Amino acid sequence: MNIPPICSFIARWPELGLVPSVAWQITRDCENQVLFLLARLGPGYQRQGVCAIHETAVVEPGAVLKGPIIVGPGAFVAAGAYLRGGVYLGRNCIVGPSCEVKSSFMLEGSKLAHFNFVGDSLIGEKVNIEAGAIIANYRNELDGAPINIRHAGYVIETGANKFGALIGDGCKIGANAVIAPGALLLPETRVPRLGLIDQFAYVD
Repeated sequence: MNIPPICSFIARWPELGLVPSVAWQITRDCENQVLFLLARLGPGYQRQGVCAIHETAVVEPGAVLKGPIIVGPGAFVAAGAYLRGGVYLGRNCIVGPSCEVKSSFMLEGSKLAHFNFVGDSLIGEKVNIEAGAIIANYRNELDGAPINIRHAGYVIETGANKFGALIGDGCKIGANAVIAPGALLLPETRVPRLGLIDQFAYVD
């Protein structure tokens, strides 16, 4: 079975040093994965329990952070944002007003505008997600059945009933787009406003 490696979507993923090499294994165990990284953080972080916020990051009053969480250097979390279930924000990431991020990684320079939901997902570097776009993590129409992914002529049985997407470096997702559970977006993919991506998205 051809399971796509995370590093073919997110080039600098190996630098994190996480052991599982499959996206849905990372997100399913996201709290422990973030705890592992918390134990290895260098200086410059202010800690409260299992939340670590870099001294150069800004978390506005009214944001809710339920650890374990890492907010990297220069990152910004706006008022009304809600982070939970194990969240990693890399350097210069932005989570705008009224966004919810659950059990997900965002790498350097990626941005959520506002009114976004990102669930159980890995987001690469310099990904821009416009207002209202959703990365769904649950197959409601299938009563929460385990998520299967069609890829490279195979059907991958993830065994997970919650998994959002693997979003490659440099992707741009338009306003009010929906990324369905189990989607794989290659680097530099463009999703139009009001677009729907279900399963695998190829670069034009």
